Amino acid sequence: MANSSSGTSVKCRLVILISGSGSNLQSFIDAAISGDLNADIAAVVCNRPGAYGLERAANAGIATELIDHTLYDSRDSFDAELVQRIDRFTPDLIILAGFMRILTPSFVQHYHGRLLNIHPSLLPKYPGLHTHQRALDAGDDKAGATVHFVTEQLDGGPAIIQASIDISEQDTADDIAKRVLVQEHQIYPLAAQWFAEGRLTLRDNRALLDNEELSTGGFQYTKP
Repeated sequence: MANSSSGTSVKCRLVILISGSGSNLQSFIDAAISGDLNADIAAVVCNRPGAYGLERAANAGIATELIDHTLYDSRDSFDAELVQRIDRFTPDLIILAGFMRILTPSFVQHYHGRLLNIHPSLLPKYPGLHTHQRALDAGDDKAGATVHFVTEQLDGGPAIIQASIDISEQDTADDIAKRVLVQEHQIYPLAAQWFAEGRLTLRDNRALLDNEELSTGGFQYTKP
């Protein structure tokens, strides 16, 4: 996806899935515009009517698809429709950007090796919800975010890249969330860029960067 044999640049096609305001979506839009991300956002798919992320996409001239999950009688039927809508755009990579749905195994298998998520903790710590409060309750001195490949295990796919922040005694969960979100906006488009360059792969349930297996927490990001 990075460069063809003729030397011309071929952009990676993304479909981004959202449920809410789309702040991570905006980081992808900005990175694509600046050239930091060699990708075209082919479509934004949302499961919640009225989500602000749909407006962000429309403002950027990106195609949108709304699939209200409450209109489907099962997770399987919703995910089947989701696959059909996504595949119309022939994406190379699927980005989960605050998509608040637990995906079925068949969906995950369909996009094996090209489905990324970001989670607001230093995985493997704190999969699931309320991650920053859990870090506070445990007395941790750091919090952060992890980009990972999606597998059938919730928040359990191989880590690609992590960014961390220090926790102070005065911090609330909201304070941590705000600072971690800034880091998310740095590392998520970067992981997608590695994929676009052909440097990032999933092999035998391991994340590889430049054909080297990444550690349990993935690449440890520090702001340049």
